[in-house]
Amino acid sequence: MNLVSARSLDLMLDSWRGAGATPAYEALADRIRLLILDGRIGLGTRLPAERDLAAQLGVSRTTVTAAYAELRDKSYLSSVRGSGSVARQPRGAGIPAEAASSGLLDFSKASMPALPEMAAAAVAAAEQLPAYFGDSGFDPVGMPVLRQALADRYTARGLPTEPDQIMVTLGAQHAIALLSRTLIARGDRALVETPSYPHAMEALKSSGARLVPVPVTTHDGWDQEALEQAIQRTSPSIGYLMPDFHNPTGQTMPAALRERTLELAAQHGTTLIADETMAELGIDETERMLPFAAYGAAGAQAILVGSVGKTVWGGVRIGWIRADRSVIARLVRARSSGDLGTPALEQLVVTHLLRDYDAILESRRRLLATGQEFLRAQLAEKLPDWEVPRVAGGLTTWVNLGAPVSSQLTIAARNEGLQIAAGPRFGIDGAFERFLRIPFSYPEAETVRAVDALAAAWRGVGRLDFSENGWLAEIV
Repeated sequence: MNLVSARSLDLMLDSWRGAGATPAYEALADRIRLLILDGRIGLGTRLPAERDLAAQLGVSRTTVTAAYAELRDKSYLSSVRGSGSVARQPRGAGIPAEAASSGLLDFSKASMPALPEMAAAAVAAAEQLPAYFGDSGFDPVGMPVLRQALADRYTARGLPTEPDQIMVTLGAQHAIALLSRTLIARGDRALVETPSYPHAMEALKSSGARLVPVPVTTHDGWDQEALEQAIQRTSPSIGYLMPDFHNPTGQTMPAALRERTLELAAQHGTTLIADETMAELGIDETERMLPFAAYGAAGAQAILVGSVGKTVWGGVRIGWIRADRSVIARLVRARSSGDLGTPALEQLVVTHLLRDYDAILESRRRLLATGQEFLRAQLAEKLPDWEVPRVAGGLTTWVNLGAPVSSQLTIAARNEGLQIAAGPRFGIDGAFERFLRIPFSYPEAETVRAVDALAAAWRGVGRLDFSENGWLAEIV
């Protein structure tokens, strides 16, 4: 169980004291509740003892006791014997599903249109395919020509790699699911970021993992203290991280924290899985990070997952795993229960595209840079009260709505012809109701339609009645 110290909570509370006649305990309770809703205090995290927090804040213990009592009454805290006060959330109405609906503009996926070079690459691959007709076509590890190309790319990026350290998969999600069911035993702990990629968390839970959350925010990135505590206190079997242009916040983990995380993982026997599907989609002229595994010392187990789903096209179901040879051997043995290999034609398509991958990435970065500025301008004009962070890379921005209405907003947006994922979709048990992930990777005409739909939906759910302490009392 994670613990937030009194000092750390004091820093997160910032200017919490209420104005006017608002009692101090209500203002304190309200601010802690927002921290839980936003995921900065992870569910299951133990709050500091009342005496310790009172001393840190410079208030009476009665104030903290009353604040905790109010949070318990509203089901945001629970008392666990031997563990004190633990963060939780009331059960809500659930999270809107992402199932595709006919006629809706679908912004629930962070993706780009197919690469213009796709057609030529497909033709070239089809011409090469007959040379492989003598093989069975069932290959659980991947075609040597593609594995060599991927190994060469890792080496060029600063991580020496051999082809036998690569397995080709049916996209990144297939890779994550395969790793989960191979490396996790039921009941094992798995470190995850919150918010995070929801399908990865689903794969971990389906394999029987107990999730250990670590907060990531748009302003501060990874909570280093919480990350260190999570590894030291729980010794998770694996950790799933997205260190480059994190989905959905857009943050990138600093080099020093990568080194520290890998060091702790090695000490506690934790195998880290780094999802690098967006690692090469930097928009700003920032320092290019090395592949995550390059920061580890001897003994650190870091497995890398990549794909062309975000850079080339989601319809090309090619991903890969870069790992130690022993891990690749385990994955090969485990794979046949789920599938018998990756299609040869698509592997040849990707092999062809990798020859000009730097030019492809440059064109994609320009598209995303333009897309982010266009989305920001649209939101500033039509929804000026929303907080829209600028990100240095990736495909999305994690927008702060200013009120915990993300689920209601996405339901209302469906009535306006837009499908978009609610903030809680990226959290655990209902966190992030004040946030909405909006991709900026779509054509401008579709972005205009999406923002117009959000503005219309916002007018519907924005008629809010706030109590005097600033907390949402009723939604009309």
